Amino acid sequence: MAIPQGEELERRALKLGVNIEGDPHTKSASGSAPRAPDHELQRRVQEAERGLRESRLWMLALISAVASALSAAAAIIAVSR
Repeated sequence: MAIPQGEELERRALKLGVNIEGDPHTKSASGSAPRAPDHELQRRVQEAERGLRESRLWMLALISAVASALSAAAAIIAVSR
């Protein structure tokens, strides 16, 4: 998958809730911090996507552990009867 650039990158960052502002010490003519460069936004977006994947995998692992415990409990009940 190609890493987005430009406006597409900015839209993806905003969708993920990533801060798109650059260095807060430099102000643009409008008084706001300028947009971060593409390479910095790409890093931030990749980090955010990695975090999402990790949280999904953690949830999958938790569900799997609960299913295994229930399966073990059912096996113990079946053997004890």
